[in-house]
Amino acid sequence: MDGAFPIEDIAPIAILMDELRSEDVQLRLNAIHSIPTIALALGSDRAREELIPFLQDSVDDEDEVLLALAEELGRNFEEYIGGKEYAHVILGPLENLSAVEETLVREKAAESITKVASVLSQSQIEQYYIPLLKRLSQGEWFTSRTSSAALYPAVYAKVSPAIQDELRKGFTSLGSDDTPMVRRAAAKWLGPLLTHFSQPHILSDGLPIYRKLQQDEQDSVRLLTVEDLIVIAKRLSPAEIKEQLLRQIKQSIGDKSWRVRYMAANHFNELSEALGVDLVREELIGQYVQLLKDNEAEVRSAAATQIPGFSKLLDKEVILARIVPCVRDLSQDTSQHVRAALANQISGIAPLLGKDATIEHLLPLFLHLLKDDFPEVRLNIISKLETVNTVIGIELLSESLLPAIVELAEDKSWRVRQAIIEYIPLLSNQLGKPFFDEQLGNLCMSWLGDTVYSIREAATVNLKKLTDVFGVEWAKVAIVPKVMGMGSHPNYLFRMTTVQAITTISPSLNLEIIRSDVIGPLLELAKDPIPNIRFNVAKALEVMATSFVDVADGRVFIRDCILPTLERQKNDADADVRYFASRALQKAISSEA
Repeated sequence: MDGAFPIEDIAPIAILMDELRSEDVQLRLNAIHSIPTIALALGSDRAREELIPFLQDSVDDEDEVLLALAEELGRNFEEYIGGKEYAHVILGPLENLSAVEETLVREKAAESITKVASVLSQSQIEQYYIPLLKRLSQGEWFTSRTSSAALYPAVYAKVSPAIQDELRKGFTSLGSDDTPMVRRAAAKWLGPLLTHFSQPHILSDGLPIYRKLQQDEQDSVRLLTVEDLIVIAKRLSPAEIKEQLLRQIKQSIGDKSWRVRYMAANHFNELSEALGVDLVREELIGQYVQLLKDNEAEVRSAAATQIPGFSKLLDKEVILARIVPCVRDLSQDTSQHVRAALANQISGIAPLLGKDATIEHLLPLFLHLLKDDFPEVRLNIISKLETVNTVIGIELLSESLLPAIVELAEDKSWRVRQAIIEYIPLLSNQLGKPFFDEQLGNLCMSWLGDTVYSIREAATVNLKKLTDVFGVEWAKVAIVPKVMGMGSHPNYLFRMTTVQAITTISPSLNLEIIRSDVIGPLLELAKDPIPNIRFNVAKALEVMATSFVDVADGRVFIRDCILPTLERQKNDADADVRYFASRALQKAISSEA
């Protein structure tokens, strides 16, 4: 044993070594997570010479243990074995883990190998990493060949041109492998690898690999080539794309498998940007419309999410002629998920169409979607109304949509009601005080009595925002009397809402209103038979004490009204009331000091 370590340090290491051989999985798992500690205690030399060979020889049969080992070895483990110059030593155990049957273990091992590669020098890569890569790429079992695909991108740019040639040939073989899982891995990692290819090699090597995978008999391979296609398109000129890629683009968009079409639809904006505006307008409009009309709902949903982004590349006339009719059809789609995806995106084309076209073509669709049977559709429309407001103006928006909004305020889905509440301050700011009082005032107060706590909470925040918008004098007339009136309601939930509303709103009010209209009823609620209400009163008094301490007469108000009540509550029969009263009292006294 190393003389630097006393005997008491060596015993735990021996125990941990035994635990790695234990039959108890949890013990082995704990031991794996302690490997950095073992390495640290052994010292870098012994960690390299004893621990790493031990880990390499004892490949566990429990996937959970192997996964933990693959993870630990990728966490800067080279620091425990002498630094970067010895980092290649870690590759041994990781190579074994890259060939096991469990996919998660292999993926984690490959990830750790690429992390190790990032600290290796060129000579280490060529001496240790490349031979490992070749062994895995030519392994007898498909598991090692599958893992190898992930290892190419990490080192391609770091090696000599001669080795780069070998790597391209090796990856080409993976793309033509007999096993679908290997081809799938090749399709997944082709894109990252192509980012390191030179322009000539994209055309001479990258394109042939991509084309072979793009025509694979397995749709699970073909769908992964959509992202490879985007990488290639970014590297080619429009003329090269037209000549070399256009056929493949159209094949992927019109693939017989809906999963491939879904991937094409999901990445359509990225693909369009890679192709450029001219090619999109010339070649892709018809292809996109085809996806919007696909017979699979999943594909239509994915295509709907791309509508605003794709429309930005088109002229207004083209949007009206080609995209808007599809939007109209999608708003009446049989699938609620398609309608929800559309509702989330439809407002994005309003700025592109301008005021008149939005009013004529989109407003009827907004109204239609606001009345949809599916709550998520209604929710998505409400949450994006601000975009439409900037285009057509609040007057027209409120005139056409207000009846629908009022109807949704009583929606059976509480999430829809919550979304409406959050939209109200914006609406009220634009509509002005008289219109708000007439149309929405009673609505806002009615939410305070909602059966769902989240709605009552959102309603109190809403009242604070409205006070900030319309001012304290308006709040004194429109909000405070109604809120305080609920404080004498026989149902304790209404009384609780009064206390919580005061806690939220009071910082936005002035001391005069607090003295004249709020503090009296609040102090009455401090004697409420329900402990929850009493301790919430303590919280409200704490907020008031910190809010008004610096205003004129604020300290007198705290001394005369707040402190006596908190002193009394400090001796309450309920433990929670005593706790919150003591906390509030402490804050009130310290704020006064």
